[in-house]
Amino acid sequence: MSERYDCTECKESLFGKKYILKEENPHCIKCYEALFSNTCEVCQLLISCTSKDLSYKERHWHSECFLCTKCSRSLVDRPFATKDETLMCVDCYSNEYSAKCHACLKTIMPGSKKMEHKGNSWHENCFTCNRCQQPIGTRSFVQKDTNNYCMPCYEKQFAQQCNHCKMPITTGGVNYRDQPWHKECFVCIGCKEQLANQRFTSRDDFAYCLNCFCNLFAKKCAYCTTPISGLGGSKYISFEQRQWHNDCFNCKKCCTSLVGRGFLTCKEDILCPDCGKDF
Repeated sequence: MSERYDCTECKESLFGKKYILKEENPHCIKCYEALFSNTCEVCQLLISCTSKDLSYKERHWHSECFLCTKCSRSLVDRPFATKDETLMCVDCYSNEYSAKCHACLKTIMPGSKKMEHKGNSWHENCFTCNRCQQPIGTRSFVQKDTNNYCMPCYEKQFAQQCNHCKMPITTGGVNYRDQPWHKECFVCIGCKEQLANQRFTSRDDFAYCLNCFCNLFAKKCAYCTTPISGLGGSKYISFEQRQWHNDCFNCKKCCTSLVGRGFLTCKEDILCPDCGKDF
């Protein structure tokens, strides 16, 4: 007597019938489909063992149900796109949702490379310099009056030239006496420090930081011997070819400030009237 060979689920004999092994366990077609077959997303019927099961992101379709929701064309063996889990052929998706090129106004197809800037999109080959007409790609560029320029063309056509190095100024320029300068070129003639972010003055058409100007040209205080800049409204006292800082103009003997008061001189010293009586 031969050994029985039954369906694992319903126990009916499989002799002379079609069956399917699942993890080495035999199942009749009916039980296998009930247990393991997927349900079609469109018609909600089981996808039988004899039908082609098309799947995408854990969703399943009969091959005849795998259609574009817009034009109803079959998507079998064709590229497709999804929007909110809705299947569409590439043409319908592009017409509905893809960006339009700012230059040629044609659709930028899904999967193709596009360039974006300030809310606008271009085909890679349409994103070109307005002057040389070459694709800009990932190179640096400048937008002027809605037109895009690669950096070499922008510098040739629009950028000012530095008064010092004669090279184009693209960013960070300084204007001094109606002449453009790079920030790094506009420096003190003495110490070479940049002047763009500090107070400075000039002499004989040369720019100086305050320290260099004072050390080179300012008068020296008769008391402390440091320079008197006289810049920015600072006050000083001048008498017979000598100068003092306001804070240094004091009686030599009692140290009382003599600013706005009468005083006497004794050789190199200045004295208040009270202390001057002794001399």
